[in-house]
Amino acid sequence: MSDESLIHDYRYIFQKDVLRGKVAFITGGGTGIGFTIAEILMRHGCDTVIASRRLDVVKNSAEKLSKGTGQKCLPLQVDVRKPETITKAVDEALGQFKHIDILVNNAAGNFLCPAENLSFNAFKTVMEIDAHGTFNVSKAVFDKYMKSNGGVIINITATLSFRGQHLQTHAGSAKAAIEAMTKHLAVEWGPNGVRMMCVAPGPIADTEGMRRLGGDKITDAFIKSIPVQRLGKREDIGNTVLYIVSPAAELLTGTTVIPDGGEFLTSQNNYWALKNNPVFKQLISKM
Repeated sequence: MSDESLIHDYRYIFQKDVLRGKVAFITGGGTGIGFTIAEILMRHGCDTVIASRRLDVVKNSAEKLSKGTGQKCLPLQVDVRKPETITKAVDEALGQFKHIDILVNNAAGNFLCPAENLSFNAFKTVMEIDAHGTFNVSKAVFDKYMKSNGGVIINITATLSFRGQHLQTHAGSAKAAIEAMTKHLAVEWGPNGVRMMCVAPGPIADTEGMRRLGGDKITDAFIKSIPVQRLGKREDIGNTVLYIVSPAAELLTGTTVIPDGGEFLTSQNNYWALKNNPVFKQLISKM
């Protein structure tokens, strides 16, 4: 079951009703960044659909989100690799709410692994969840609602592909594919009133992704190397998404917003130097 909790003492920057009457469909919305994105959108008047392969998780999270925000939250079971489950979920969401104004493609899979140790199936699985899944859900929502009504689609990516990243060939390739896809769809679907955007978080504390990617090895020196001098919070990403889906961002489409405090600009990315770092060696040895 999900053990997610709501933000304590959330600070409102936008008007609380800026998304009143809107509905958001969020994949991977039961935990982590997806849960917090749902929470922040709901705090601003939006009803949500949170979808995941684990129905028990999204049911538990939906109950917390609805109780904490006063908005409706519909939990649905979806495997983004299987179009039939997506189509069924989109139909159910439209049956409940009549419209889907915002889609957040947040479902993803990742782990640390040197490319030479990466199995064919492991690479395929990450590509299917991240890249294929993003297209599958986007197409289903576009075909069934946004083609005639417009909307905003946000794809959660990462900074992994910007310079090439150690141990992330699989995930970086998938995120690069998503960012290219976002540009193409922004051009094709723009005349239908659809805006397409990517949000590429940097290191975000208190997430499963951070734990899997060695978050317990974060040092003070690493944090000091980040221009804004801190790790990101899930709330930061939720607020970024809120801005993009709000009327304040109506000219944004086909590009990427990078809420990482400048981390990708300054972080060390020399693989051979890192291999000789004791902390890095300890991380590699556990694979």
